[in-house]
Amino acid sequence: MTNNNKLAVVTGGTTGIGRGIALRLAETGWAVAVNNLETESESARQLLAEVEALGGSAWYAPCDVGDSRSVDDFYRGAVEHFQRAPSLLVNNAGTQTWAPLLELGEEDWDKVIRTNLKGCFLNTQRAARLMVEAGAGGSIVNIGSGCNKLAFPRLVDYAASKGGIEMLTKTSALELGEYGIRVNCVAPGGVLVERTEREAPDYAAVWSAIAPLGRVGYAKDIADAVLFLAGENASFISGQTLWVDGGAFSKANWPYSNTDNTVAAGAEAAEERNKLELAAQK
Repeated sequence: MTNNNKLAVVTGGTTGIGRGIALRLAETGWAVAVNNLETESESARQLLAEVEALGGSAWYAPCDVGDSRSVDDFYRGAVEHFQRAPSLLVNNAGTQTWAPLLELGEEDWDKVIRTNLKGCFLNTQRAARLMVEAGAGGSIVNIGSGCNKLAFPRLVDYAASKGGIEMLTKTSALELGEYGIRVNCVAPGGVLVERTEREAPDYAAVWSAIAPLGRVGYAKDIADAVLFLAGENASFISGQTLWVDGGAFSKANWPYSNTDNTVAAGAEAAEERNKLELAAQK
């Protein structure tokens, strides 16, 4: 136990990446407060049991991160339970919808923006107020995505929310720095968790193929990045996005192979189509 039971809040912290972050924090001595939307949560019970088995301390309460009253209730309960303000907030709660722009429903847009972006804002504001009041500084880590800087098709609402989180991270870092509060973002690439494996059985193979490191990511990869940004080794880092993607989102749309100037598969056919198009224009 290396953090003297400082309190960390992890939103959406009972499953997937959030669960991996909560467990990693507990392993290294953080007391952890987690939430999700469920009033009766089996995933929360399992997480609390695992943290207890590690010798750590964890607390759970349901919370709608996009509702200010629910967020206020959650922080009030966490502070009362642990008798301390949070030193770390991990804005992990998120959702997405798969739909083309022309077919995306307004209710789906509202749900994603409300959860991902408004939820990040509300939790950042509430946690930061407590950190300022406590006077001991702190760290906020937002969980982003490749959508922080790249457009993903059929994910317009999700991409808009994550692009917003990128700028919310930077602006929050500017305003909160005077209080000793650092704000950064971790942007995962393809990460294999229960949800992604369930949605696409070939998920690991697909994402391994496009990552220069040749493998898919795991929750531990993201958790270790969060742990770094929360710690003293990152004490002069703020307003930054750390890409934990195996190099996937550093690649340009490059028409050649990595080893030589051989034209990528399909380029010859594209060249022939270009010739035909030019001939037709003449």
